[in-house]
Amino acid sequence: MSLKPFEEVVAEHGPTVLRVCRAVLGPHDAEDAWSETFLAALRAYPDLDPRANTEAWLVTIAHRKALDQHRARARGPVPTDHITDTPAPDSDPHIHHDDLWDALKALPPKQRRVLAYHHVAGLPYAQIARILGGTEQAARRAAADGIKTLRTTHGKGTPR
Repeated sequence: MSLKPFEEVVAEHGPTVLRVCRAVLGPHDAEDAWSETFLAALRAYPDLDPRANTEAWLVTIAHRKALDQHRARARGPVPTDHITDTPAPDSDPHIHHDDLWDALKALPPKQRRVLAYHHVAGLPYAQIARILGGTEQAARRAAADGIKTLRTTHGKGTPR
């Protein structure tokens, strides 16, 4: 069994990884994380076991790149309320669902990541537990808590 050409891997899994990056980091940092994910993946791809779950492997790399982004942001300048220059409202046509992103952004990081990895990337909870460290049950609990909060904060009804 041999590996697919890397271009096919990017075409097949790139959109899912971008959605995961957007769900975890938000629209502004997602494309950087996506690029860094695939650069790292390109370097490691020749050593990947051909039987490996490629999507789970890419989400694991994206998870690490998202953590790098969070750490870099924590070391960066502190945002201010005084903005001297604002972008045009239509400067990024790819950004949609700002209200959903606001609701996702308000979730605790673990809940946000579990929701992204499960509901966007389609990874099973056992795989998510391996990526985040912890148990499958803890990943399920984090997802349930996150969905419950989103239903409340995103206006989709009352929590069940």
